[in-house]
Amino acid sequence: MPVEAIAPTSGAADAQAVRAPKQVMDSELFLTLLVTQLRNQDPSSPMDTNEMIGQTTQLATMEQLTNMATMSEENFSLQMRMAAAGLIGQTVTYTNEAGESVTGTANSVSYLYGVPTVSVSGVDVLLDAISGVVAPGVPAPAPGDGADTGSGDGSGNPGTTA
Repeated sequence: MPVEAIAPTSGAADAQAVRAPKQVMDSELFLTLLVTQLRNQDPSSPMDTNEMIGQTTQLATMEQLTNMATMSEENFSLQMRMAAAGLIGQTVTYTNEAGESVTGTANSVSYLYGVPTVSVSGVDVLLDAISGVVAPGVPAPAPGDGADTGSGDGSGNPGTTA
């Protein structure tokens, strides 16, 4: 005798939402734990006030560290935007997908993604892919022309011209 599959019925068990566990400890979780600890403490030996003050101090410290980390990320993002905007009109060098060094003029900047994108002679290049910058009016050195190698005597001192 064949047995047919039974489809699950929607009942009260399905109506309960499954809560995903938190992966980050934050002030909300800390306060929940503290309130639970206070509710379940033994009335004959309540929590030590010094311990409670210590935990509250830890909470305040954690919140300030979180705020500082957020502020640091925002500052870094602003610095990247300012650096990208400062490249407009400058001659920049980047390495393309083929591994070739390409030089062109930065025409515009886009802040659409996490890292600013600089348009170099019509090609969109991520800011962190730009490997060199030359001021306007200064010719860009050709790769391998030795313009940045110093005197050539291995001393690391710049060369002189007569």
